Amino acid sequence: MRVFTILGVIVATAACWAADMGKLKTKVNPGRAGVFVDGKYVGPAANFGAARSYAVAPGEHEVRLAEPRYEELVTKVTVTAGKTTVLTQQLKALPLAKPPFGMLRVKNPDHFAAVYVNTWYMGHVDEFDNFAEGLEAPPGSYEVKIVPSTGGASVTKTITVEANKTVVVE
Repeated sequence: MRVFTILGVIVATAACWAADMGKLKTKVNPGRAGVFVDGKYVGPAANFGAARSYAVAPGEHEVRLAEPRYEELVTKVTVTAGKTTVLTQQLKALPLAKPPFGMLRVKNPDHFAAVYVNTWYMGHVDEFDNFAEGLEAPPGSYEVKIVPSTGGASVTKTITVEANKTVVVE
């Protein structure tokens, strides 16, 4: 009987916490743009569309949308307790880069972990983790950082990209 009482208290506490929070959904094109709320990476925009939302404390928050082939966008949203705020944005495309390129691949168990190259958000692990996917980069040295979306330790490595070759960061 005591287990049911403890479980009841936990469920009631979670319900009260949820009622005090608001939710953020995104309708962003491109959907692979990274969503940062108050500087914290929460995942790709497509994750917070129809099926999922991100719990946010009520009040004003800074939301940054970043995708390497588009202009970065920073905006403010006001979240209300118990309500869902929907952020709708169309990012503006940047000019295409010119070859030669090498390829950068990353591997990490957190498929939505953020991937940064020289401090710039480039996408999430699932976009760069198999033989058919990768990030094209001009030859040169880069610092690659993988930051798990679930928390935990990040991985940072310095790599050298060569034309027509692939570098894998694990």
